[in-house]
Parts: sequence; structure tokens; C-alpha cells
Amino acid sequence: MNDPDLSGWYAGPTVCTPHRTEARTFRTPGLLSDQKNTIHRPMTIYHLANCGTCQRILKEIPNLKKFTLREIKSEPITAKELDAMQKLAGSYEALFSKIAMKYRSMGLNEMKLTEQDYRRYILEEYTFLKRPTIIIGDQIFIGSAPKTVKAMLAAAGK
Repeated sequence: MNDPDLSGWYAGPTVCTPHRTEARTFRTPGLLSDQKNTIHRPMTIYHLANCGTCQRILKEIPNLKKFTLREIKSEPITAKELDAMQKLAGSYEALFSKIAMKYRSMGLNEMKLTEQDYRRYILEEYTFLKRPTIIIGDQIFIGSAPKTVKAMLAAAGK
């Protein structure tokens, strides 16, 4: 089965980040359906296999088999995927990990980065994507803050 084109579909009311949970309203074109009119809720987890925090969170997720797991080091995210994430999150900065070791070693902590800078760095280096980043239908959950994980687990259990 070919993967459906999800561009323009990711949009939604809730954005969860490690620092805040805020409501967002975006245009939602509708749900995807196949020939049998079965509704598909895209459910993808972007993670690192060697990240202990990611692995701990993955073990907590009910019905993990329903998710598409993307190990971002071996299968980097595409520009199209990142742009879809940005539409849900509201900004590339919300997806950018400022605790990555390379953030300081590259001197990025001393620069004023633009949205396009955040986008470019995430695409160039997998370590700059906050992890895990989890998409459930029209919601995105970014990072490992307890409030974010709790909200994600509630959404995953539906």
C-alpha cells in the first residue's frame, strides 16, 4: 500500500511543548479515507533508538503497533514532513532542541536564529529535532516534559 500524501492535512487545535500547552486553530481540510471509506488518523513517532528517554516513553504508549515509528538518525525527516510539523506546532523553534550538545558546540546559543535557521539546522542535523515528536491525527506532541507525555498518552489511548 502506498503512503497517502498528507501534505496540508496536518492541522489542529492543540500544540504541546515542554514549556507550554496552548490552543491553536488551523484549517483542517478533512480526514483521509481509502476506497472502503475507512478513516485514517496519521500516527507517527519521530524518535532516536539510542535515546533512553524516547525508549521509556515508547514503552508507556498504549497500542504502539498503531504508530509508524521513525528513527530519525537512520531515516532523517524530509523538508515536507518538517513543514507539516511546523504547521501543527506553529513554529520551527518549537520543534528545535536547544539542549542538543551541538547547539552549544556550534555556537548557536550565542546567535539570534530565525525561523528559517531553525528549519535548516533541523534538516541538516537530526539531533536538533526535539524528541520524541509524536503526531496523532491533527495533534502534535513535542518533547518529553511530563505534561506533554501525559497529554500524548491520553490522546494515544483514544
